[in-house]
Amino acid sequence: MPTSVVDPLLSVARLESGHGKIRVLHGIDLHVSAGEVVALLGPNGAGKTTLLRALSGLLPVNSGDVRFGGRDIANATPRQTAREGLVHVIEGHRVFTQLSVTDNLLLAAYDLPRGERAARVEQALSLFPEIAEKRHERGGALSGGQQQMLTVAQGLVRRPRLLMLDEPSAGLSPVLVDRVLDVIARLRGDGTAVLLVEQLLEKALAVADRVYALVQGHIVLEAATGEADLPHRLERAYLGGERSR
Repeated sequence: MPTSVVDPLLSVARLESGHGKIRVLHGIDLHVSAGEVVALLGPNGAGKTTLLRALSGLLPVNSGDVRFGGRDIANATPRQTAREGLVHVIEGHRVFTQLSVTDNLLLAAYDLPRGERAARVEQALSLFPEIAEKRHERGGALSGGQQQMLTVAQGLVRRPRLLMLDEPSAGLSPVLVDRVLDVIARLRGDGTAVLLVEQLLEKALAVADRVYALVQGHIVLEAATGEADLPHRLERAYLGGERSR
């Protein structure tokens, strides 16, 4: 799909971040337009999760610019970024095991007007029939894959302008992976942007409009997913054989 770099929804320039004194990201440039799905790929330890955490306020931005919807959000708190419409679904299961599925979703909407909460919960559940039918069961009674789907639904309750998903396929069966990817496609159709970290290369390329490859804290490749020979170019980029911006 055509994208515009003139006025992107998310614009990242020269971003440096890491853990304490350990610098992980080195001068990251990246943009995501409204209604666009962008895949962030790379080998384990490349810095993908660190980047998402820096963008959502879970890690400090040591230097560089982060603008979302035209506003500076570098070093904003996670609550502030969520209120701006940038929602981060963290890797792994983050559900309250003693609360019901419905209550987990209501908790994600805790600061919204009461009249809106139920409607948003129902909208999120409509995308995941597997957990909708278990709405009254405790989060801890769900399978690992169902818990992962619940974490994605928690993010959707916020009706984000940009949803950042960190390994949403982790722990899911192939059928449920396809369900999550179908949801991503529906979000794009509704105008929601998605920044997707994913290890399943073929699945990521099928749903994304563009891709960035991150290796050792550097963006080494940016391409549209329709470009020729992209899987092989990504493989060469991972191994240090290509560095294209």
